[in-house]
Amino acid sequence: MRASHVTAEIAGQPDCWRRAAALAGPLADLLPRPGERIAVVGCGTSYLIARAYAALRESLGAGETDAFPASDRTPLGRGYDRLVALTRSGTTTEVVDLLSGAAGRLPTLVLTGVPDSPAGRLADRAVDLSFADERSVVQTRFATTALQLLRAGLGVDLAPSVTDAELALYEPLPQHWEKHGQFTFLGTGWTVGLADEAALKLREVARVWTESYPAMEYRHGPISVSDRASLVWCIGPVPAGLREEVESTGAVFTADAVDPVAALVRAQRLAVALAARRGLNPDRPRHVSRSVILAGAFRPTAADAARILRA
Repeated sequence: MRASHVTAEIAGQPDCWRRAAALAGPLADLLPRPGERIAVVGCGTSYLIARAYAALRESLGAGETDAFPASDRTPLGRGYDRLVALTRSGTTTEVVDLLSGAAGRLPTLVLTGVPDSPAGRLADRAVDLSFADERSVVQTRFATTALQLLRAGLGVDLAPSVTDAELALYEPLPQHWEKHGQFTFLGTGWTVGLADEAALKLREVARVWTESYPAMEYRHGPISVSDRASLVWCIGPVPAGLREEVESTGAVFTADAVDPVAALVRAQRLAVALAARRGLNPDRPRHVSRSVILAGAFRPTAADAARILRA
């Protein structure tokens, strides 16, 4: 069986992150500046990454930052200094519509894998992340590279994260993980978005029962789903007493002593391993497409369609 595109794309993340780190300096005037009040939008994985970035930016004191699904037009009615959109293909209907509505009302920046796309053309400024674009339907390296670029723009040194990702790629996954039937991902602060993204990857790629919560909220009801069939994975800092509470349910508890974005790489690998175990193609998840273009909305040109379907 041939190697999947997504497997190669997961493996390419450390190199993409190095390029993102190198871009942060030259793009300093383009990326959100300290003190700016910004809204960050996306759909699916891009929205979850937007949430992680928004929480991280605020926690570092860089400025008020809110994240919205691109289908929510709330940012257009508020006094933001800038709208930042994350979109791999640059053709997703909700993102294109929001950028169109922002024209003349709000400065816009788009991070995209296809800068010569409708979103890239509509935005006031665009960051070209085509080096992190993907052939697989599911997002892995584009999303993490966008986040890493934004982290670098906040002054975060990405070198430890890159090293941790290389470890996450080559360290074998515990074999018993694949035998679990239920997975719960937990996060704190900015890593809640990463926990949600880890859960989404397992659902998309392997169709397994997966949930995600803020770590402290998990104790307020959701813990009831956990039992001996469960793996509970905390991405980021582990609140005091959480491990003991999880293990009291019979579930296996794990947490990573690595950078949270590197921990997401391990979750991506687990999703692919679970898909292989179930005989699924990780490049073609059921009912999911590379770009969601809604009926009656923007229609791509022939060139746009070729980019969407090039995989």
